[in-house]
Amino acid sequence: MSEKPSKKPLRILIVDDHLVLRMGLSALISLEPGMSVVGEAEDGESALELVEKLHPDVVIMDVMMPRMNGVEATMRIAAEHPEARILLLTTFSASGEVVQALDAGACGAIVKDSSQKELIAAIKAVAAGKHVVSPEISRTIAGVSSRPQLSERHLTILGYVAKGLSNPEIGKLLGIGADCVKAHLKIIYSRLGVATRAEAVAMALRENLLGQ
Repeated sequence: MSEKPSKKPLRILIVDDHLVLRMGLSALISLEPGMSVVGEAEDGESALELVEKLHPDVVIMDVMMPRMNGVEATMRIAAEHPEARILLLTTFSASGEVVQALDAGACGAIVKDSSQKELIAAIKAVAAGKHVVSPEISRTIAGVSSRPQLSERHLTILGYVAKGLSNPEIGKLLGIGADCVKAHLKIIYSRLGVATRAEAVAMALRENLLGQ
């Protein structure tokens, strides 16, 4: 009687700018049967390269990082590699960014001082397609406005939209793909409570968001 083939371990990519934290997470995850850390990145740009190369099942993503933060990296990964599940690892001070990253496609968010049990449970949940947010983060982001101030990148894109540029033209100027621009616009629409480019521009001009 032949044995059943063993289930492939979950492939995990850890993204954080602190080496000690990456090492600690890697050690904890490596102790869990059925999980394997396939790579580590210290910023969003490196994360994009490794996702393209390693095709992880779950990306554990820090929010505040140099070069490219977790919000931008989440948006890029969600647009270009939707099969990768993103779990945010954050602090309470980044509540606004957490909201943006969740809107951009992250599947969950937990605090950095979560226990090993909470971390493993969250990884398994997002890998299974579930949405997970730590109670502490839920309470913190509950106080964040449903229409927070747009980021500098969002305002830049909105400015180009106001000038009549297309998504491919905006992407070329910013060095990102048209799909990524589209993802940014989706967040902008959500933040402004609008549904079209024209409505977004009208709202931006009315609220003087573009400094005009």
